[in-house]
Amino acid sequence: MEEKSVEVLTPGPNESAIDKRGYTGRKTGIERDLAEVLADVISVERVSVDSHFFDDLGANSLVMAQFCARVRKREDLPSASMKDIYRHPTIRSLATGLADAAPAPVEPSVPAPSTEVTTAGTARYALCGTLQFLLFVGYSFVFGIVTAQGYTWVSAGSDVIDIYLRSLVFGAAGFVALCTFPIVAKWLLVGRWTAREFPIWGLTYLRFWTVKVLIHANPMIFFVGNPLYVLYLRALGARIGKGVTILSPTVPACPDLLTVGAGTVIRKDSFFLCYRAHAGRIQTGRVTLGRDVFIGEKTVLDIDTSMGDGSQLGHTSTLYSGQTVPAGQRWHGSPAQPTEQDYMRIGPAKCGTLRRAGFGLVTVLQLFLLYMPLTVGGAYMLVHLIPALHDRLGPGSLGFTSPALYIDALTLSAVLFFGFVFVGLAVLFTVPRLLNLVIQPDKVYPLYGFHYSAHRAIGRMTNLKFFKWLLGDSSYIVYYLRVLGYNLSRVEQTGSNFGTEVQHETPYLVSVGSGTMVADGLSVINAEFSDTSFRVSRASIGPRNFIGNNIAYPSGARTGQNCLLATKVMIPLDGEVREGVGLLGSPCFEIPRSVERDSRFDHLRNGEEFRRNLAAKNRYNIRSMVLLLLVRWFYFFVLTVVGLADADLYDSYGHVLIAVFLVFSLAFTPVYYVLVERSITAFRGLQPQLCSIYEPYFWWHERLWKVPETYLNVFNGTPFKNVIWRMLGVRIGSRVFDDGCHLTERMLTTIGNDCTLNAASKIQCHSQEDGTFKSDRSTLGVGCTLGVGSHVHYGVTMGDGAVLAPDSFLMKGEEVPERAQWGGNPAIETRNAPSWPALPTREAQRDRPGQRVLPAEQHGRPADLTKRQRRLWRP
Repeated sequence: MEEKSVEVLTPGPNESAIDKRGYTGRKTGIERDLAEVLADVISVERVSVDSHFFDDLGANSLVMAQFCARVRKREDLPSASMKDIYRHPTIRSLATGLADAAPAPVEPSVPAPSTEVTTAGTARYALCGTLQFLLFVGYSFVFGIVTAQGYTWVSAGSDVIDIYLRSLVFGAAGFVALCTFPIVAKWLLVGRWTAREFPIWGLTYLRFWTVKVLIHANPMIFFVGNPLYVLYLRALGARIGKGVTILSPTVPACPDLLTVGAGTVIRKDSFFLCYRAHAGRIQTGRVTLGRDVFIGEKTVLDIDTSMGDGSQLGHTSTLYSGQTVPAGQRWHGSPAQPTEQDYMRIGPAKCGTLRRAGFGLVTVLQLFLLYMPLTVGGAYMLVHLIPALHDRLGPGSLGFTSPALYIDALTLSAVLFFGFVFVGLAVLFTVPRLLNLVIQPDKVYPLYGFHYSAHRAIGRMTNLKFFKWLLGDSSYIVYYLRVLGYNLSRVEQTGSNFGTEVQHETPYLVSVGSGTMVADGLSVINAEFSDTSFRVSRASIGPRNFIGNNIAYPSGARTGQNCLLATKVMIPLDGEVREGVGLLGSPCFEIPRSVERDSRFDHLRNGEEFRRNLAAKNRYNIRSMVLLLLVRWFYFFVLTVVGLADADLYDSYGHVLIAVFLVFSLAFTPVYYVLVERSITAFRGLQPQLCSIYEPYFWWHERLWKVPETYLNVFNGTPFKNVIWRMLGVRIGSRVFDDGCHLTERMLTTIGNDCTLNAASKIQCHSQEDGTFKSDRSTLGVGCTLGVGSHVHYGVTMGDGAVLAPDSFLMKGEEVPERAQWGGNPAIETRNAPSWPALPTREAQRDRPGQRVLPAEQHGRPADLTKRQRRLWRP
């Protein structure tokens, strides 16, 4: 075979740097070696060391990720990451940059000593799942008894007033019981959490899971942003000071390990769970926040992290285990690093203890006097007001075999479901606009007053997910958002201007320029909060941008027109306005706006052919919307049939029927939606694709994204979720622990045995940049761990035992070696990081059950142990 001819640079100034750092390759040939690897990857005969990877060679991030993977496998070459590629986009500059950045001789890209994955036997795994199911059945049975007795008493009311009073008493008592029971269960089953670890699928884990589920199911979670929510966390054991504002609905599963100082603000979409799953074990640890701390949006605080008084953590940032932000400092990034950017950009207002107490009291009065009576006894009041309904819907009037049952269920489900659609739209387009009249942009208002209540009501109503799910990924989402309040300038319709997951603080202060496309997971941050005040202001996205997945876009962002904002990028708030570039990472850095491969379908986005394709896509999207709307309605119809059939036997077996209905709903929901999704795919698997968004394949793929999947959250942390994943087409191994991972393309995902997937992690096997759709398989080997909030892109391979740190972004095409530890945004190899403490081997666990044991070679107490390891070290 003919040898490739590679043009290389004559040895230059970088020779001494390479030699000094001890690389084993020929000191005059590192550029030649890098050029040979690149030439082989892109299948060309020669590569100039001065050719630009993207502009001259036409490479893209997927190709360069493959290049980096091959370089890492060479012992005679320094390791390269995608960040290095973007910073040094030629062979010449890359060779110099890698040499100058290397602090020590390059180690082979082979597995470094890492954690030993704790595996559970199949019997223990099955036993845990069985006990979890029995706990749910038992809870449903108790709930059924209490509910049946309560509704029997309420229905015995003599008139509307009597029913209202009975509903008030039963509703208030039931609400207090539902809020109190998880707190009592936590103290009885666990007591006070301490920093420790234990294997998944064992009895200790079963107690942990039970308490976590009860805490998350507590109705107090609906009071996020209310002083009552802080009281709830204190009752669970959290140490929280005065004047703390918590806007994140993520409840810490181990609240005893959470300490929050007075005046601290925690924005929404932040994770401070006080635990993590790692290599088959649950590790709990403290999260300590001082006074007047600010935590931005889309942040993750790992266990054993702390922030001093007056410190800040910016948006899209992470504190890894062991990181501490000193008092008064501002940090951002993943992992976090010091910055000069001030994220607290709003002054204080008068908001004392009396105001907070009054706001909480008004909330309780609204709940008990209005919402609870209508929820509990509204149907009975309606029956008394319209006597004809009593004979039609009363107990004993319908039999399970009666045709009237199905007619009534059809009528009732259609009226309720489609009535919600049409009435919901009417309310959504009017009531928030009226509330918005009382809120002025850029004016500072105190928290916990009338303006704050109006702002929260606007946010809750306009962020309703149903309509964005229905209209997203189609031409019709832009009309919905425009009527909702978005300023979309002159819309350049693409048929995919917005995805199905877009949220905001207020829709009336969002501007999006012409020609901009937005993927899923955009959160527009156009409100600012302190511990006493809030303010809304306009957030503007420039024209001809592409916004990737899972991005927090704040007001005052320094981005202009024609930008590519990559997945999980941190949007800059300082410096010059970026235009005509791509931004990647946290903190962000510039990358090419587009590459040759992404422009191959540009001819389909103009002219008569574009108009024909867009019209065809619109017709297909309408069929998808109608189909999925009917799918949701039929699901509701089936539950209505079962509910009305239960009414026939309610007087005799009410408590049992309620429990049966809950268990039936739990089992029926996944089976139904699995059949829907597999039917759409005609029971065939997906295949990797590279196509235009105007090809019928992509329209069909979009249809799959509309199949509801929120039901999966109920099964987090149980063996049943793995069964559902397998039914959906995921190639998943045994004993996988899934605490809330999201898989966008199930049939392109492979997950090995004993993997550990943390909450809010995501494996996304596709990308949609501008008008190009790309998908490929992603594979996790045996025993891999995905940290909280981590994001794995398409075409990725993680070797056995590999670990991805919390909130990391593993870019497309990356190859993670076996047992390697990667982290950051974008992710790179991070050996000997303190965020992955060593785990005990299975042999050590058998010898010393219940204790944490360091690797066998550490007989003494080494000086290089982390603080957490020293605390848990056993002599």
